[in-house]
Amino acid sequence: MNISIEMILSYKIAYIRRTGPYGSENVQIMEQLKDWAKEKKLFNESSIILGIAQDNPQFTEPENCRYDTCFVVPEEFSADDEYINFGKILGGKYCVFKISHTAEAMQKAWLEIFPELAKRNYEFDDKRPIMERYAAQMINKHYCEICVPIL
Repeated sequence: MNISIEMILSYKIAYIRRTGPYGSENVQIMEQLKDWAKEKKLFNESSIILGIAQDNPQFTEPENCRYDTCFVVPEEFSADDEYINFGKILGGKYCVFKISHTAEAMQKAWLEIFPELAKRNYEFDDKRPIMERYAAQMINKHYCEICVPIL
């Protein structure tokens, strides 16, 4: 696992929220959002997709866990679509974990992230969400990132 510190910009996002156990169904929502972005002619090699788990499954029943699949859109973009929500992700300092884009690597990374933050004396910023970042150029090389906000 490759780890770096990055200042991430604030993003305007289009997103779809799914409620239910985290897992493979999130992939279906991601494909739906990618299809929407292609239809709007937004999807290209510099596209960024974010996955945000809104709830900790240790404290929230699986059927109540919320997962937002987000697509970074230009600030000036607007659309009227009943299935797509719009919002903003606040930027700031993040500890970025680059990992292989596999389910096994993701599960392993989620177990190692917080011990790794503690080992490096980074303090988690619980005012901003942890994001799974899927940049097109990284996905093509079979990598993704988990971006953890730190103070």
